[in-house]
Amino acid sequence: MSTVATTEPILTREKRTSMRARIQNTLPQIVLAPSFAITIIFVYGFIAWTAYLSFTNSKTFPSYALTGARAYQRLWRWTFESDPPSSWYTSITNMGIFGVLYVGICLTLGLFLAILLDQKIRGEGVLRPIFLYPMALSFIVTGVAWKWFLDPGLGLEQTLHHLGWTSFHFDWIKNKDFVIYTVVIAGVWQASGFVMAMFLAGLRGIDSEIMKAAQIDGATTAQLYRRIIIPLLRPVFLSAFIVLAHMAIKSYDLVVALTSGGPGGSAWLPSNFMYEYTFKRNEMAVGSASAIIMLMTISAIIVPYLYSELKEKAR
Repeated sequence: MSTVATTEPILTREKRTSMRARIQNTLPQIVLAPSFAITIIFVYGFIAWTAYLSFTNSKTFPSYALTGARAYQRLWRWTFESDPPSSWYTSITNMGIFGVLYVGICLTLGLFLAILLDQKIRGEGVLRPIFLYPMALSFIVTGVAWKWFLDPGLGLEQTLHHLGWTSFHFDWIKNKDFVIYTVVIAGVWQASGFVMAMFLAGLRGIDSEIMKAAQIDGATTAQLYRRIIIPLLRPVFLSAFIVLAHMAIKSYDLVVALTSGGPGGSAWLPSNFMYEYTFKRNEMAVGSASAIIMLMTISAIIVPYLYSELKEKAR
């Protein structure tokens, strides 16, 4: 009798322990299940729906009868066969200009600022928030502020005229050939501080013993950065490139707030084209096709990055 009485509490205790372990293992899945379901439905579900609409003849309202790749064929003709250039051709051309300049200048300027701040200069604690502050602003605020600053009748040009420099002219925001460069200026101003913070974190994470050893071997400062420090920052370069490229491809509000699309749509990016054709010109199929092309462009950048990261972790 005593043996049975002793065994029962032990078994009960083991059951409670196993039940508690099962609850602890299941609880995270239960908590994450609603957000996972919402993501599947409202992100990937709508992506699939957009892809489906791109193969229909949808206009103002969705049409569920498949008509093939007509929308993609129209975009193809507008890219290579239209004369004068179509708004889609203008959009992808602007995307090339904006993407190359935006990513390139942000990386260069961010690295330069990070190297300067890494010298332990006086007032670093004040300078870092100043450089990072633009990233805290939305693209709408950035666009409106730079619109005022670059407007010939309000901002820089008018101010210099009042100061006596009447020959100064800077009307890029009104010029269809240069308006996309004003978008580059505003975008670089906002994102370069964020890139600086990424590079600064990378610089502070480099082992100082490596640099001391190189200096003992006679490496100059330029050689130190070119052959040791910058190659060690390769993961930071890659991460910053992915973030900037993603921001460049999906940029919409900056163009609208800064230029309202520019003279005759000359500042359009693919995101502006997609919105215009989907919601204003009642060409939902064409807008959906352009959205899928944007998605594939982002995927072409992000998927190789994720693959390389997972491959390195597997090693």
